[in-house]
This record gives sequence, structure tokens and C-alpha cells, in this order.
Amino acid sequence: MPSLWPWARRKAETKAETKAESEKTSGRPSMAKPKMALYWAASCGGCEIAVVRLYEKILDVANTFEIVLWPCVMDFKYKDVEALPEKSILLTLFNGAIRNSEQEHMARMLREKSQVLVAFGACAHLGGIPGLGNVTNRREVFESSYRETPSTVNEEGTYPQLSHQMPEGELTLPEFYDTVRALNQVVPVDYYMPGCPPTKEQTEKVVQLLVQVVTEGAELPPAGSVIGASEKTVCDDCPRTREEKSIKAIYRPYQIIPDPEKCLLDQGILCAGPATRGGCEAPCPQVNMPCIGCYGPAPGVVDQGAKLLSAVTSNIDSRDPEEIERILSGIPDAIAAFYMFGLPVSLLRRRKLEREAATAEAVTAEAAQ
Repeated sequence: MPSLWPWARRKAETKAETKAESEKTSGRPSMAKPKMALYWAASCGGCEIAVVRLYEKILDVANTFEIVLWPCVMDFKYKDVEALPEKSILLTLFNGAIRNSEQEHMARMLREKSQVLVAFGACAHLGGIPGLGNVTNRREVFESSYRETPSTVNEEGTYPQLSHQMPEGELTLPEFYDTVRALNQVVPVDYYMPGCPPTKEQTEKVVQLLVQVVTEGAELPPAGSVIGASEKTVCDDCPRTREEKSIKAIYRPYQIIPDPEKCLLDQGILCAGPATRGGCEAPCPQVNMPCIGCYGPAPGVVDQGAKLLSAVTSNIDSRDPEEIERILSGIPDAIAAFYMFGLPVSLLRRRKLEREAATAEAVTAEAAQ
């Protein structure tokens, strides 16, 4: 049993004694439960649906844990969680990337209050779809959202403010960051559960394991593990057959009707299967849709996008540089194609910020003097 879970071990070893003592002193069995929190940051809500889709098995969660925070489902107050003692929450499932100061505050607070913090879903694990915002910055996002959209009338150029004084008092908003970060880029994370969202079956298995840890003292994987997934790639789960050097053009899924038996990548549809961790059972390729990489990099892969780029270029059926360039020009958006979920944790991380470039220029000019 990892030292991270001494509470569960002690509970399993002393269960009978605790029950007998409780009945002796109070006349009824103890109702104390370990505490659990669920929180969403920069996300779409799909991970919340993944938990709700446990259906009747969610009752096992309710019977095993005292849920002290779940903003999507019930009315909890931050101040109540802030008042809890350090490490008093046994388990927190944290979904969503870190996009603003409120989300960072909650990440740090829940890390302090939790014995085990799980990055639940692709956004917490990798930065996810919100992480594509790293190709731009706050100013450009605000310009697009509050000035440039056809339906927006904002002649005075009003933008969100961190604070505004009203007769009733001060109103505040969280600070909107330039850079989107994955959860482990803000606080230490104990386990990672990938997926957009994690599948129902995957969530069931992990929840059952956690229940067994609490009730029976079951063993957990080593800290830092990716849980609910496999050690292989999506291609290993996919029933389609592969060929060699067969890409003659790049297509988007709507442009062709693919052969249901052949590898989608071999047919010119960008499929992230070769670079993506398996365990999902490849549901997307089985319905003629390419894998988009939501389970993150395959074991041993440092940069998921670079691995996928390598897989694509190595399968192009040409040695002519001009033809290769023509084929690759069929990729409409390279960042979204190769880093749809993992840009914040990739080697690229984000587009260089203008202020960073300005600072570098100032340092260079000062050094020259």
C-alpha cells in the first residue's frame, strides 16, 4: 500500500474494533465517511457527465464517501472547504485546465486539503481543448470575444475588469490568464485519468477500485500513474488493418467515405492512434472517425504531436519533396491536428508572448550599452 493511503490501510485493519467501540459508546454504528471532492475548472462539463453516467453505481460513491464539494451538482461554498483541516479530504477528482486565478486558487486549496488529487479527464491531464488558447493571448481573446464578433455591439470598447465599484459594494472577477496550464503545471498531482471525457467503463473501474481501497484496504498503483488506461496505443485496440507507405493525400473525415477495414491514417485521414495511449477500446475509429488524441501521449512518448507528425510523414507514399509538400499542405490546422489536447504540456507549450519578446529586446539593448 503506498504511503499516500495510510488512512485506508488503518481503516481496513481496525474496522471491526472501530465498529464495536462506536456501538459501545453511542449505541449505533459509526457513520463517519472519508471526504471526497469533485471540482471543474476550464472544462465543458463532459467529465461531470462521465461521473453521473455511473448511473446506479454512483450510489456506491455516496455510500462510501462524504461529498464535500461538487459545484456542478450541489450548492457548496468555497468557505466551507477552506475551513476544513489540511489533508482532511481523502480524494479529489479535479477536471478542467487552469485558465484563470479562481481556478488556480481552487487547485492550490484542494491540493492542500486533499490526501490524493486526481487529474480527471483530458483538460486537467493535458490542458485539453482550452489549451489551444495558448496559440493566442488574453488581449487577442478579448478583442475577438468583445469587439470583433459580428453579433457584438461594443462601441465603447468595454472589457471585463478585475473589479468594479457599485453602490452595493465591489464586484470582482477572476484574472484571465494569457496561458492555459494543465493541473500538474500548478500543483503536484497523484494520479492521472485521461479521456474527453473518461469513458463510463473506465470511470466505473476506477471508482470501484477507490471504494475497495476505502472499504477493504485494496492496493493502489504507484503515485504518478495514469489510471483507467492501458500501456499500449490506440492502434493496439483498433481492429483496422495497416499497410506501409500508403498516404497519397490528406483528407478531412467528411471528404471521403473510408474503407471500414483499412487503417484511417493509411487512407489519408489524420488519426492520432499511433501517438495516443490506449485503453479506450478505439471507439472512434470503429465508427469511421479518427482518434483525436484525448488519452494523451502513449507510454514513452515525450511529445504527442511530434510522435504523430513522425507517423504521418513516415507513411507518405512519395520521395518527391514537392509532392510531399503538396500532401502535407492538405492539413488545414497543424496545431489542432497534432496538439488538439496536449499543447500546454508539449515541448511547444504556447506561442511566445509579446511581452516576453519585448523584455528580451530590452535586456539585449541594456547589455549592448
